[in-house]
Amino acid sequence: MYQVFIGIGSNRGDRLDNLSRAVDEIRSIANIPAISSVYETESVDTVSETTYFNMVIAIETPHDAPLLLTMLKKIEKKMGRKLPSHGEPRIIDLDILMYRGVAYEDSYVCVPHPRMEYRRFVLEPLAEIAPAAVHPTLEKTIATLLRNCHDTHKVTRTEYQINYSTIN
Repeated sequence: MYQVFIGIGSNRGDRLDNLSRAVDEIRSIANIPAISSVYETESVDTVSETTYFNMVIAIETPHDAPLLLTMLKKIEKKMGRKLPSHGEPRIIDLDILMYRGVAYEDSYVCVPHPRMEYRRFVLEPLAEIAPAAVHPTLEKTIATLLRNCHDTHKVTRTEYQINYSTIN
């Protein structure tokens, strides 16, 4: 069984409902032992002026990275994400951030996620649920990566929380 961290983001439509729906969909394919708060974040590398809602969940799965990514892409499509959408507003974005203790790359998927150590909108919620997790190639904890992150984009923890009792 792998422990995997997944970043979830939305900046189109009802952002909070989109996150909740994505968590429900992921729950149908994996156990979810931990979930971060919801963070409102400035757009990074996008053409949108709308802020994102972002969060991170930990899942337990027997699936390897390519199969899990395929499953996540199906969830995105089911929720209405149109491809290609790099840099455009999106109803949902599901990214594999890290398989705990595993580094893997092929032409389809790269874990840990490239650039995650440079993005505060990833590190803040990840540090909330797994500060001691170690990035498998940088060999630094998430808390250390967050402390050393130079990203100045605004990341604010909201009062919103996906109802944890519906997850377990």
